[in-house]
Amino acid sequence: MGDDLPEIRASDADRDRVAERLRDAMAEGRLSLEEFEERLEETYQARTYRELEPITRDLPAPQERRPAAGTTGPAAPDTEDWSGRVGVGGEPSSSAAVAIMSGFQRRGRWTVGSRFTSFAFWGGGEIDLREARFTERETVIRCVAVMGGMNVVVPPGVEVVVRGFGFMGGFDHGEDGSPPDPGAPRVIVTGFAMMGGVGVERKVTKAEKQRLKEERRRAKLEKSSPDELDDRRRGRKELGG
Repeated sequence: MGDDLPEIRASDADRDRVAERLRDAMAEGRLSLEEFEERLEETYQARTYRELEPITRDLPAPQERRPAAGTTGPAAPDTEDWSGRVGVGGEPSSSAAVAIMSGFQRRGRWTVGSRFTSFAFWGGGEIDLREARFTERETVIRCVAVMGGMNVVVPPGVEVVVRGFGFMGGFDHGEDGSPPDPGAPRVIVTGFAMMGGVGVERKVTKAEKQRLKEERRRAKLEKSSPDELDDRRRGRKELGG
């Protein structure tokens, strides 16, 4: 059936729905943590419906989610609360980065302002916004890559607008125009790449990966019998001794 799907671009909402099915499948024990992480990476790299369809082909169809008792209407979507990370004001941690025959990284918990300029010549850099705080609701990331490369990483739910271009190089427009979560920031990636490349990709945060790993561990423990737990403890003691 996947071969019959048209080459229609998938939206972030489509990818998020697939990711939610994968999370449910992992929690139910249908997927191992390794399988989940592999398929999740494929999900956020998929560009079309044809690429998304095989990822959940062997999983059961999702069941309709019912609202909790005492509530009416559909359940609220599982989206991030951006209220403490967007429009925080103040001074940015950094407003520019340069790599000349070298490299740079901006990642972790840092504050990005309304504009960030980066330049790479025979070098590379990474601008990771997954844990960043935003002084404004709209941020412009200007990337200039000359015989070098740069990568902009954003978390799911962020609206991305790509206005850059490549000259004998590449400028990734795959995440352009994705619908945002309520209250999420708007990130505009502009600039140009000459004999180099600028990539834009979505990834979940390390905290989210850890949370999913912990959910998987708890699910395994809940399904384990007391005898199995004793065997695991004895095995760890023997290895340690």
